[in-house]
Amino acid sequence: MEVVPALDPASPRVRFGVELRRLREGAQLSQAAVASRLGCTQTQMSRLEKAVRSPSKSDAERLDRLFGAEGGVSFVRLYERITAQPGGPVWFRSWAEEIEPNARVIRSWDPLLVPGLLQTENYARTIFLQAPQITPDEAEERVQTRMRRQRILDQEKPPLLLVLMDAGVLRREVGEAKVMREQLCHLLAAVQRPMISIQIVAPKCLVGLMGAFTIAELPDSRPDAIHAESSAEGQVTADADSVTAIWKRYEAIRTWAYPEHISIKMIEKARRAWT
Repeated sequence: MEVVPALDPASPRVRFGVELRRLREGAQLSQAAVASRLGCTQTQMSRLEKAVRSPSKSDAERLDRLFGAEGGVSFVRLYERITAQPGGPVWFRSWAEEIEPNARVIRSWDPLLVPGLLQTENYARTIFLQAPQITPDEAEERVQTRMRRQRILDQEKPPLLLVLMDAGVLRREVGEAKVMREQLCHLLAAVQRPMISIQIVAPKCLVGLMGAFTIAELPDSRPDAIHAESSAEGQVTADADSVTAIWKRYEAIRTWAYPEHISIKMIEKARRAWT
């Protein structure tokens, strides 16, 4: 069953889907017919109408050409409102809205920070507040967006979350000592869940220093997708060569990982040090 996240009826993404369905039905066109005009599948078309898939700029442009200015609707303007919303970069939305909520298994590696799905509010807030030229309101919006992402771990059938994390993360000060202590307590609680595993990676592992990444295994024989971070803009792709390269890095990093029971002791020791 597809996971449909809670949607804000006032959001431009929801309005995009509502107007698309209204105009399509008014023109007596099937989802399959419009999907062929957009160059996508009927399933992807359905997800656009349900607002669980973000439209691309080309989607908006093609829909404007198909429906004209019917009812004063401009899909390009709605697309611009979607991309102007705070809460995270545009390139990441396909991951957060389409891939992550539907993954069966999520594998992640981070050499610098606790991964987003396991961050506390205070830890995440400290990180976002240090972004250049960000306002407190923008930072708070991003914090709450991250907290909403974490709801996938509370689903009836959550994904299996396998986390690899560099040992230095336990000692890297993010905020005051109490923020770190709270964060490490949160990790210790999380690892008690049967669907979450955390392994600490030895600091001598150099292959992982190229950057953080996540691998999502999807249902229904869909290809794996990856999210790889960079200092500028990250990448979300299911390209076979890119996915294979990330899988090789993951396996290389995993050979440096301590067993989970030892990793838990390392987290406990680090937590006691943050006094």
